[in-house]
Amino acid sequence: MAKSLQELLSVLDSCEITGSEDVLIEGLSDDSRNIKKGFLFICHAGFKSDGYSYVKNALDNGAVAILTDKELGGLPATVVKVADSNTAMQKLAPHFFDYPSHKMAIIGVTGTNGKTTVTHMLRQIFAAAGHMTGVIGTIHAMSGEREIPVKNTTPDVMELQTLLAQMYNDGVKYIFMEVSSHALSLERVAGCEFDIAVLTNITQDHLDFHKTFEAYVGAKTLLFSRLENNRIKKGAKAVINTDDPSAAAIMAATGVPVVTYGLKAGNDVFPLKTNLQAKGMKLLLSTPGGELDLSIATTGHFNVYNVMAAVSAAWAAGIAPETIQSGLNAFTAVPGRFELVESGQPFTVIVDYAHTPDGLENVLTSARQIAQNKLIAVFGCGGDRDKTKRPLMGSIAARLSDHVFITSDNPRSEVPENIIENIKTGVPDKENYTTIVDRRSAIESALAEAGAGDVVVIAGKGHETYQILKDRTIDFDDRQVARDYLKGKWRV
Repeated sequence: MAKSLQELLSVLDSCEITGSEDVLIEGLSDDSRNIKKGFLFICHAGFKSDGYSYVKNALDNGAVAILTDKELGGLPATVVKVADSNTAMQKLAPHFFDYPSHKMAIIGVTGTNGKTTVTHMLRQIFAAAGHMTGVIGTIHAMSGEREIPVKNTTPDVMELQTLLAQMYNDGVKYIFMEVSSHALSLERVAGCEFDIAVLTNITQDHLDFHKTFEAYVGAKTLLFSRLENNRIKKGAKAVINTDDPSAAAIMAATGVPVVTYGLKAGNDVFPLKTNLQAKGMKLLLSTPGGELDLSIATTGHFNVYNVMAAVSAAWAAGIAPETIQSGLNAFTAVPGRFELVESGQPFTVIVDYAHTPDGLENVLTSARQIAQNKLIAVFGCGGDRDKTKRPLMGSIAARLSDHVFITSDNPRSEVPENIIENIKTGVPDKENYTTIVDRRSAIESALAEAGAGDVVVIAGKGHETYQILKDRTIDFDDRQVARDYLKGKWRV
């Protein structure tokens, strides 16, 4: 996959080269720790560190060329000067790896909630069809059965293109990718052409980054508006949840055929019957390929939407109805998504990643439907993130729960007590909450209070196995904390 420097730079509009142009580029990276002999080091300023501080490290590790948008003189390597390093990287990375997204079918899923569940449902469906699949998202990346850790919901352009190239070499045919609003705004998916784009929903989140809800919706819309601009892939489709308030605007922005889903008849996919139970659900869906009778080992009203999104995307991709049915009937819950913690206790314990107002409301509403007695909630809000959602989540938790334990999530650089005070402003007239800063103590207190027929929802961190504090990151898994407490009192 090595390319001559001239061939690699051919995709750039302009650049200035100092030093030898007769250089073979064996690889490229914007992380000096990943640089090996023969690599091009792409130097740019990041959010947390400045790549220009690591030029010497890159050279020591074997870099033969440096790409920069600043003046760098006197280096023992070829220097490529460009107007903007980030823009150049967005063009160079896919080109170096020969545009792997053009060689595989890619289904991108965007939305505030549901992305992880939908991509994993699609993985199950396409595996049932006999296809080699890949998943890229919040929890991990999967190439076939091989798990690959990732740092972001959608990796940056360099990491993503490297990952796609690895998947192509592994023989992957279909990729299901969570596409975040950050990824779209920051062009992390540059060079990718999507076959199908799926909208789950858009509710308040990431306003610390986007500043306004309109800008957040605009970022999500980019995935759909760009489908008709595919140069290589033709016949792209959009899959839209018509019950979402942003659906009409997004449908108007895309110039490709749309497959719709929602609760009302008239959509391409909609439910004829729903039966939600504590540990699963039964659905009868109307689809363009006929009725689908599903029995799935996950539950919740919000998961009805996730199922419809997966069914719609699979149908748009040409998967046979009977294969969709068998794939979904074999599906089990994604880690940290309405995940049951069982230790023989006479009440239900659910761990969920819900960390937005809409996500928390969906989870608590679904939990209320299966609770025979009290609904107890444990949640907090992350530090250094959108503060405006904190009182909203406090209000939702107090309204839908019998008792709320407000605690820490990932406080990061903020003082946990201050975050809790922000949350409490949403529940000033309520007396059904308790504040416990230590998350472990809050979880244990909620479990100690629970009795037969109750439901305890532990929300916010889901699959995460760590907690980010001001000065360190510690091991912390909501599921394991619950198990450790429960096993001393009840055993399966």
